[in-house]
Amino acid sequence: MMIVAEGLVKKFGAVKAVDRADLMVEAGQIFGLVGPDGAGKTTLMRMICGLITPDQGRIAVLGQTPEQVKEAGGALGYMPQRFSLYGDLTVKENIDFFGGLYQIDQITINNRADQILTVTNLIDFKSRFADQLSGGMKQKLALTCALITRPKLLILDEPTYGVDPESRKEFWKILYQLNQEGMTIMVSTPYMDEAELCHTVAFMIRGKITAVNTPQYLKEHMKYHVLEVRTDAKDPMIMDDISGVFDSAFFGDKFHVMVEDIQYARAAIIETLGQKGYSCLSVEEIRPSMEEVFVAMVEKEVG
Repeated sequence: MMIVAEGLVKKFGAVKAVDRADLMVEAGQIFGLVGPDGAGKTTLMRMICGLITPDQGRIAVLGQTPEQVKEAGGALGYMPQRFSLYGDLTVKENIDFFGGLYQIDQITINNRADQILTVTNLIDFKSRFADQLSGGMKQKLALTCALITRPKLLILDEPTYGVDPESRKEFWKILYQLNQEGMTIMVSTPYMDEAELCHTVAFMIRGKITAVNTPQYLKEHMKYHVLEVRTDAKDPMIMDDISGVFDSAFFGDKFHVMVEDIQYARAAIIETLGQKGYSCLSVEEIRPSMEEVFVAMVEKEVG
């Protein structure tokens, strides 16, 4: 087991950032920690990396305490949420500096840098100052620096937050390549489409981990059913007050509606639309998305 966390608690004053969190990350996984801003993801990851100490609970990383792993260096790579490298240094100078912190010799740094920069498509930008890179390229540089020690475990805190969609896709292709080469990856994200890409997902809400399983299992065992409703109605709020509808989302030419009782909700939707002068073209059950699973999780936790 790469990570074992049991009963973790961390408070900042009166705020309980992490509340009795348990999780296990197996070797070879891409493990997603998913939740909104303020859920406690960063605090949990920083405890796992040994950067802050939990008030309660136990952590084992690679069979050791986080402090032991941090002192040994190299086995764990960490990429924080905010770009924290040096803007007045070039791409290569940042890598040299980071490698030097781990006392890696220059020849090894050069060889590894070229390999990683090729994977991250930064090889042609070695002489560019970090401040002159785009947001997506800065994230790739931060990833390159985290990989220079060739860690067994890579922990990434919202690595694609605020990055354009194309750069996000490129970044995830890199993560998949690293994972296929044997690296275990733990990544936090607020994006539900990225949760779909993980082998295992842990939902975190208000400091608590509310569910841990594969995306497929979580979708198959969601409390609600999802109906796709096609209608000529264009009011995005029209489904909100219909009996039997828990939540709805409007996608331009259709609605996705979350319900408990399919037959009851279908009849109520058709009747309500008809009363308001709209046609109901079709109502079909579809597979839920991770976004809809998360909405249901939040309702369960706060409701």
